[in-house]
Amino acid sequence: MTPWHEISNIAEIPTPSLAVWPHRIEENLRRMVKMVQGDTTRLRPHMKTHKMPEVIKLHLVHGITKFKCATIAETEMTASEGADEILLAYPPVGPNIGRLLRLVQKYPHTKFAATTDSEPAARALSEACDAAGLTLDVYLDLDCGMHRTGIAPDDAAFDLYRLLTKLPGLKVAGIHAYDGHIHDSDLATRKTAVETAFSAVEAFREQLLAVGLPVPNYIASGTPTFGIHALRGSYECSPGTCVLWDWGYGTKHPDLDFLHAALVLTRVISKPSTGRLTVDLGHKAIAAENPHPRVHFLNLPEARAVMHSEEHLVLETPHADEFSIGDVLYGVPWHICPTVALHSYANVVRDGRVDDIWRVSGRERVLSV
Repeated sequence: MTPWHEISNIAEIPTPSLAVWPHRIEENLRRMVKMVQGDTTRLRPHMKTHKMPEVIKLHLVHGITKFKCATIAETEMTASEGADEILLAYPPVGPNIGRLLRLVQKYPHTKFAATTDSEPAARALSEACDAAGLTLDVYLDLDCGMHRTGIAPDDAAFDLYRLLTKLPGLKVAGIHAYDGHIHDSDLATRKTAVETAFSAVEAFREQLLAVGLPVPNYIASGTPTFGIHALRGSYECSPGTCVLWDWGYGTKHPDLDFLHAALVLTRVISKPSTGRLTVDLGHKAIAAENPHPRVHFLNLPEARAVMHSEEHLVLETPHADEFSIGDVLYGVPWHICPTVALHSYANVVRDGRVDDIWRVSGRERVLSV
């Protein structure tokens, strides 16, 4: 039986390149929906993983209409595909405030929102919205332990939330808490970490409600904690990686049952010495922010990386003699999100052959000015 990943017309496909399997993406979307018991209103998937308009279309087909983005370009890409709601989960500052408001004006049928975690950023956003005659939904970004953005759920956060309810041009939409720091391999440990992190978040929410402040929505979860949050309550979940999946999460979180739906394709370009293969998968084609292994090869699983540079990856393997110059390796990235951003397009594989390409338009910093 031919392995699922083998491409019959691979001789026509340049390397290094990215490939996606739409039927596996759709199966991952079905599994996401099943995890929230079919209630797609609880899903707000993150677009930072795939950055492709065609993947947004697949979400919409499966009844998922709310999305989360990290950049203005991702936000514009998502709005252009007809999303009902988009949260820019990144505090807009400087010229990005104007860029966001232009999208609000350009796509009136999409409900936009942004996060904020400081009074200066909130006031700047308020002034710009008020001057433009617009009202923008805004979420208070809470720090539940990652310490990257967000404000701790304490008295200062309470005062900031109250301010958000009063600033002109803003409409408080609720709270957002991202738990990207929770990725323990052991599921029980991960569950305990979620309960600890979100007890303060939920106490803060109850405090707001107790004094009559509106909290229309509550958004939480990254991918490792998605299954936990899906069962904890009725709030929105915002996984991202699971739509394509990768070797890092797949190895670390076997309780999450998703399919690898995106691979990198690379060719043997040199056999520099006994037991070594050099392939054309350098830093510019596979995410290199993590230590090796940065990629797992489905047809050479025991390969060990010994050198990595801009355009080359040198592998050691006892099976080197079985490969010829030009042979293709199919690799699952350790971290798929930044890997996708290194490619301008993805080869689309249907029925075992590449029959189309999808542009990775969300990788750009600016789509329109």
